[in-house]
Amino acid sequence: MGLSKDELHVMGKDWRPLEKEEGVPRATLIQTSDVVNASRRGAIAGGILGIVLGLIIHFILDGTRMVWMVLGMGVFGALFGVWTSTMVGVSVRDIKVAKFDKAIKRGEMLLMADVPAEHEEDFRRAIRHHHPDVVIDRVRPQDEQAHKGKGH
Repeated sequence: MGLSKDELHVMGKDWRPLEKEEGVPRATLIQTSDVVNASRRGAIAGGILGIVLGLIIHFILDGTRMVWMVLGMGVFGALFGVWTSTMVGVSVRDIKVAKFDKAIKRGEMLLMADVPAEHEEDFRRAIRHHHPDVVIDRVRPQDEQAHKGKGH
């Protein structure tokens, strides 16, 4: 239906046959953990904290060239926030994947497909036609908002 293998990711106990026979790649940490969202949150929090610390230093030292200190501290804080939060995000299971953990442990497979929103219903119909018993789930914007900061 026009999806490339890069838009499909599989996760399960025995995913190797799908990768070997069909070329469907195994889901990576980016698809299965909170690493991407954690790094975003870390950059924002670290950047803000760095700017605040830079401003405090600026007012304590009362220097005119301290603007560079404020900006530098903001950049350093953002980078440090990305680094630290990414380490944590790798260990947090993505909320979208976590709800299928029991099924995966039973030996079922989770196939993730990056489908354009305008063709979603076409994909649903095709999947239902061939596999009526498959659970089809979707990540909607409100789902992502409801889980901000919780491994979404």
